[in-house]
Formats: sequence, C-alpha cells, structure tokens
Amino acid sequence: MVPGLLYFLVFHYGAFVGNVVAFKEYDPFAGLWGSPWVGFGNFSRMFADPDFWHATWNTLYIAVLQLAFYFPVPLAIALLLHSLTSDLVRRFVQSVVYLPHFLSWVIVVALFQQVLSDTGLLNSFLSDSGLHTVDIIGNPDAYRPLVVAEVIWKDAGWGTIIFLAALMQVDEQQYEAAAIDGAGPWRRFWHVTLPSIRPIVVLLLIMRLGDILSVGFEQMLLQRQSVGPEVGEVLDTFVYWQGIVGGDTGYAAAAGLFKGLVGALLVYVANRIAHKLGEQGVYK
Repeated sequence: MVPGLLYFLVFHYGAFVGNVVAFKEYDPFAGLWGSPWVGFGNFSRMFADPDFWHATWNTLYIAVLQLAFYFPVPLAIALLLHSLTSDLVRRFVQSVVYLPHFLSWVIVVALFQQVLSDTGLLNSFLSDSGLHTVDIIGNPDAYRPLVVAEVIWKDAGWGTIIFLAALMQVDEQQYEAAAIDGAGPWRRFWHVTLPSIRPIVVLLLIMRLGDILSVGFEQMLLQRQSVGPEVGEVLDTFVYWQGIVGGDTGYAAAAGLFKGLVGALLVYVANRIAHKLGEQGVYK
C-alpha cells in the first residue's frame, strides 16, 4: 500500500497547498509566496464572467447525461454477465467489453471521428447508397449525446468489475428459496439481487456525485474545436485555456477550487441522505 499512499499524499493532499494561488495574482517569477494577495478577487471576477457560467452549464448538462445514461450501464452488463452459465462465454465477453478502457482518449476520439465524421465510414456508406449524409462529429446538437456514448463505449465494461464482485457475494440459497416460493426472474432480481448490491450502488453513486463536475478533460479538449466553445467548453477545459494557455493562473485556480468545493459538498449531502435512508454511505 505504500506506493499508493505516497501517490495520494504527494499529488493530492500535498497539492492542497497550491490552492492558495486562487487567492493571489500569481506571478511565476515572484513565486507562490511572493505573488500579491488579492483575497476573493479572482472569485468575484469568476462569478461575473459569463464564459465561466457557460462552461459550468455545459459541464452540468453533460454530467447529468452521464449520470443518467452511463451509470446504469455497468450494472446492466454485470447482471447480464452474471446470468451467463458458460464460463468461456463470460470470459470472452468480459475481455471484449473491458478492452476499450485501456485505449487512450486520443485513440477513442479518432475511432469515432473515422466512423461518424462527414467523411467517415457511416457517411461514405450513406453516400454510396444514395442516402442523405449527416455529420455527427461537427453537429453541436449531437455533441453532448456523442460524448456520453463515447464514455459508455470506453469505460462501461471496466465499471462492471465492482458490480460483478458484489453479485458474486449474493447467497445462491436466497435465489433458490425465492424460486421455491414461486418468485420469477424479475421478482428474484427485485427482492434478492438489488437489496444485496444496494450498498455498493449507493457507494458508487455518491463517489460519482463527488466527481460529477469532472466530465473528462482529454475527451473534451480533443473535440472542442469541432463544435466550438459554445457547446464544447467545460470547466476542465475552461481552467486549461485560462491558466495554461492564457497564463491567468490565479483565475484558473479559483475555478478549479470552486469545482472541488462543489464536489465535496455533493458528497457530504448525498452521504447524509444515504444515512437517512438507512445506508452506510461512504463514511459514517
């Protein structure tokens, strides 16, 4: 556990010190402590910036779509895999659905562009068939569903690991007893499977809420130019363009700190609600 603990101590907890940049007009030549203190000036400027609120709205829009459509998919795949009787088929399907997770976002985005762009495989087939072509990659209206579909294709298989582990812990005697009592497949699923894995579902949902404003920096940055910042700008890319490209480090740090505080607040509220409903949550 030591390498993992050192990673979090150095790059996560140790990095907390850098949050002081959000309260300064950071000058790289003056250093972290030599830069002038501006207090909440960066936050005031951020809250008055329409570009910041536009990026926040885009982030929330995509995050809600991911929560609604991506989060249930790993559970559904795990249930399907758990129901397979053939170990050979189960291992093959697991390998296939896990594989995209190990591809970088550069490769994933390139694959989708090769298939769905105006000159991609889909439009080539439609054109050869005499049908109307459609540019999905460059269509702003299709951008948000597209990025959610990319996340599902890439990471849904990997997300099934925890759900499969939880399903393996369900007592088979409960299924047998329910079947003897006349419960069909749906009744067994509702009264045996779901109650058994509900703590894991609640735990992962709370953790997902804490990271809800991080919708994928590399994925969004690679596709932002195809639809423009009006649709493609999210908080992560906003921080990048303001801090790394624009050099306004204090302003970008304020936006990043705001995102982290919102995530922490969501975890706290969701965990309290879980306790009210009788669940263990992330912490007691």
